[in-house]
Amino acid sequence: MSFSPPTRLPEGSILTLHLTTMSIDLEKAIGFENQDQPVSWTRRDLLLYAVGIGAKKDDLQFVYELDKRFSAFPTYPVVLSLKGNQTDVVNFAKALDSEPIPGLPKFDPKRVVHGSQSIESLKPLPLESGPGWKLKKRVVGVHENKSGIIVEYELLLVDGNGTPYSRMITSSFNVGAKAVGKFSKAIAKAPVAKPIPKDRKPDHVVTEHISDEQALVYRLSGDYNPLHIDPEIGSRLGFGGVILHGLASLGFAARAVLSNVGNNDPSALKAIGVRFTSPVKPGDNLETSIWEVGPTKDGATEVAFVTKNLSTGKIALGGGVAYVTKATKAKL
Repeated sequence: MSFSPPTRLPEGSILTLHLTTMSIDLEKAIGFENQDQPVSWTRRDLLLYAVGIGAKKDDLQFVYELDKRFSAFPTYPVVLSLKGNQTDVVNFAKALDSEPIPGLPKFDPKRVVHGSQSIESLKPLPLESGPGWKLKKRVVGVHENKSGIIVEYELLLVDGNGTPYSRMITSSFNVGAKAVGKFSKAIAKAPVAKPIPKDRKPDHVVTEHISDEQALVYRLSGDYNPLHIDPEIGSRLGFGGVILHGLASLGFAARAVLSNVGNNDPSALKAIGVRFTSPVKPGDNLETSIWEVGPTKDGATEVAFVTKNLSTGKIALGGGVAYVTKATKAKL
């Protein structure tokens, strides 16, 4: 794809960094628009994604194409920045080819950590894309601190007429990168989570086991990073073997939120966002704790959540936020 996308890079991987002699002026990067990326999907892609994020046999509206309620799971668009419009295996190395962004140093993608991801559903996705769909991409934030440079991207999924269906914001943390010393500016932001209530237990707790083969299935949606299948690569990068895609963990959390707060109605999940805080391995057990923290200005229910890796004791997904529309109960 046209820029080095943090949404598909190994969480926590650290190797070497290369800077070019191009002029560094972080202000220039703000608002830069990448070339539009053609994207496409079919019903089969939707089925694969649903299974890749752990959908169960009872989730027929997501895993059975003949179910009268069959729908795309609302977080599906997060895979499109790597999948693009490919119908075969994606060349991962080629997908990471970066379009130069004015004002930024050139980052080595092997030293990029996927920091956060959010997605807002603007319209229900069709079951097949058809021609003309694309991702419109721009840089919406740059922040430099003593540890490196964070770059935030907005991705807008639009149809052939330019109608937006999903808005995503993803951040990459370029570990050890240096530019001007200290800088921070953003022109768009992802939804921000409210603090987890400390005075009460969660309203919902969902525990799920990550199968040993989960990463094998998720990668078929377009993220063919060998880190998620080749144990030798995972060991060399310090993970002790294969790790699960961060966006697969997001999918597990989204399923937990949607089923418990939104009655598993795909149109109910208006937005969801997380920070990636520690890796998950196939075979681990995840616990997602969910608090309903009040209404949004649009009448949805705001949710705060956190996903803990019970196998390591570490938080896997922090800063979880979601806006969910609850079904209105019929009056007697």
